Amino acid sequence: MSVVIDVVKAREVFDSRGNPTVEADVILSDGTLGRAEVPSGASTGANEAVELRDGGQRLQGKGTTKAVNNVNTEINDALHGVSPFNQAQVDQIMIDLDGTPNKERLGANAILGVSMATCRAAAAETHQPLYRYLGGTDLELPQTFHNVINGGEHADNGIDIQEFMITAVDRSSFRDGFEKIVNTYHTLKKVIEKAGYTTGLGDEGGFAPDLDNSEAALQMLHNAIVQAGYVPGKEIAIAFDAAASYFYNTQTKQYDFEGQHLSPDALSDYYAKLLAQFPEIISIEDPYSEDDWENFVKFTKKYGDQVQIVTDDNVCTNPTLFAKAIKMGMANAFLIKLNQIGTVTETLTAIRLARKNGYATMMSHRSGETGDTFLADFTVATRTAQLKSGAPARSERVEKYNQLLRIEEELGTTGTRLAHFPDSVDYDL
Repeated sequence: MSVVIDVVKAREVFDSRGNPTVEADVILSDGTLGRAEVPSGASTGANEAVELRDGGQRLQGKGTTKAVNNVNTEINDALHGVSPFNQAQVDQIMIDLDGTPNKERLGANAILGVSMATCRAAAAETHQPLYRYLGGTDLELPQTFHNVINGGEHADNGIDIQEFMITAVDRSSFRDGFEKIVNTYHTLKKVIEKAGYTTGLGDEGGFAPDLDNSEAALQMLHNAIVQAGYVPGKEIAIAFDAAASYFYNTQTKQYDFEGQHLSPDALSDYYAKLLAQFPEIISIEDPYSEDDWENFVKFTKKYGDQVQIVTDDNVCTNPTLFAKAIKMGMANAFLIKLNQIGTVTETLTAIRLARKNGYATMMSHRSGETGDTFLADFTVATRTAQLKSGAPARSERVEKYNQLLRIEEELGTTGTRLAHFPDSVDYDL
């Protein structure tokens, strides 16, 4: 008798910000259990699949009991007796059951939890690690990007750029690269303290000093890299996520950035100045608003051969929006977030579309994370090449990196492919 899904159930748990989220269990007919927790973002794009929240007074309206109930009733009934080994079928059943274009009826948090838990159950039933079940033998350890200075929506300071990241460019193994990041992170703490600022942490484990502007943050990163004993751009490079939707003024069509009112062209000139001042910057995410496709395209045409340009809020891991961005010539890399689209299958479709069209891909966590390490296995399995999962601090971030260390140990460093930036375009560092 073939193994099928017997019971699907969920419960309300809490993420790294202390907000409610969904944990889903998929139990197979032979008793095998798959479990997954769903992350949640703070800086979210308008085109993301919809998290179902309860509203009302309880937990400031952020409760997830409605989403949990949808798992325990409708989704449980629909998936009973379905094969867990046909992920596309499982996900399509839930998409059809929801019946909305953005998963707002059942909740993307309900659907994604079950989608990931199904993967886990199938992997466990076949006695394989999750990365092996999903990826077979064609696997790759990613280059990781670490948000070590927080601004924007992730911190309460004067910096409008949301994330300043460091990444190990020159590394002999994943462990080697991660150790270099850890060394730089701890050195950065000393640099910040010596400058007289506090070293409180933002949502993603990065420091949130009350600096005056983004240039000061980049200079601190540069100094930390040098003081840690590394060559900026050659051994440790810098990336940032502007998250420009956060400071875009929809009325004036300008950008209210760190006390200035910048036109799109002036903002482009500002980024060019940063690239000239800090040549170790190799990647820029969301330099323009999700509503400002035209200027995003112009920026890509002008600087796309100098730096990786990542689009996130504009496309939200949605294959339809990926296709639009590709046709328009927007960016040269896509950010990948499972909960933006809401199922494993649709995420895989988006990754394949990006790769087919020569775009680099960067897997991403969310600011409201959990201890679930699904993201690490998924990144290795899909050969996404780049991963950002926060600073080497806070357990919900570090557990992703610890899982990558375990995977590297299991695979062995000899003969294991190690992703190098970028995965599709050559950049002069």
